[in-house]
Amino acid sequence: MFNEKHKAAGVAYPQGFKAAGVRAGIKKSGNLDVALIYTEKVAVVAGVFTQNQVAAAPVHVSKVVVGTGLAHAIVANAGCANACTGEQGLHDAEKMAEIAAQELNCRADDVIVASTGVIGVNLDMAKMESGIKNAVKELSKDGSVNAGNAIITTDTYSKACATEIEIGGKEVRLGAIAKGSGMIMPNMATMLCFITTDVDIDQKLLQEALSEITEISFNMLTVDGDTSTNDMVVVLANGAAGNVKITEKNADYVKFYAALKEMWADGEGATKFITINVSGAQNFADAKKIGMAVANSSLVKTALFGEDANWGRVICAVGYSGVKINPDKIIIKYGGIPVYANGIGVKFNAEDMKKVLAAKDIILDIELEMGAADATIWTCDTSFLYIKINADYTT
Repeated sequence: MFNEKHKAAGVAYPQGFKAAGVRAGIKKSGNLDVALIYTEKVAVVAGVFTQNQVAAAPVHVSKVVVGTGLAHAIVANAGCANACTGEQGLHDAEKMAEIAAQELNCRADDVIVASTGVIGVNLDMAKMESGIKNAVKELSKDGSVNAGNAIITTDTYSKACATEIEIGGKEVRLGAIAKGSGMIMPNMATMLCFITTDVDIDQKLLQEALSEITEISFNMLTVDGDTSTNDMVVVLANGAAGNVKITEKNADYVKFYAALKEMWADGEGATKFITINVSGAQNFADAKKIGMAVANSSLVKTALFGEDANWGRVICAVGYSGVKINPDKIIIKYGGIPVYANGIGVKFNAEDMKKVLAAKDIILDIELEMGAADATIWTCDTSFLYIKINADYTT
């Protein structure tokens, strides 16, 4: 689905978009720390935000922008979360939008703002202003890589993708950049993710699509059970592709929805990417609850880091998930190899299991045989590096 050839173009791949990433001195490391995404033509905007009740100042400001239905730019920084910073923090977030708007000749309430980094620290607005002004000067079709690098914190690499589809005889492009490795846990947002597209679509349909897709993608991803204060997913659609505007849930909408769904695996200090398939549940909520219990189990995650097929930790998490189950009906598989069935362990070939657990990508199947609903959850292992990264994050 993704076009590796255009991956580097990221958020600047769709027509009418430019991006930049610059150094403003907000990060102690001196790395890129201010990102800017700009659409020449005002775009309809959709957003989904963290459900943490201690939401950061930029979240409050950006919610208002999304509420207007239109946006011209996204400005984001790393190195300072601007969370738990009171009235000053709110003023600073609003000032970010004002500075960008003045430089871009647009309205401040058309600028999405985002921050990530250490909580409880005020933004250095002199550095921020300089960074935004420099980012405006650096805007280009080649700026997505720098923009992606400017929003990462403990990520081991920047995440980006790009793709295109055909709608009504017109090429429609989508691009994205994202950050997020630790403090990853539903329910929305779990990360900073910015998606651009040149599709022409009704704003309400775009928001509905994003909200639905979030529930079955980003809200099914967990690294460590923590939900951050800052995170958001925002989509800008500027209509530059020239397709017949999507105003209803027709075939064009279905095609775009499928492409947007595909726009989403780095975990903080992770060595394994784990897919947990829960099937045979009575409903989706039960399947998700069981999957999340397993995915957030420190014992499961450390066992997988150690490449230990300790299925006892998995069935234990299923049992305390709060969902009514029948242990004698459950089947658990590692990489397709049964390890638990009929209430007891199943003998397996040690060499075959060793190959499964040595791989970077591991699939766990949990078959409940209670109904027809299923869910897929993504997580990672917990390594020594995860502890190191988070032990000295502010120092």
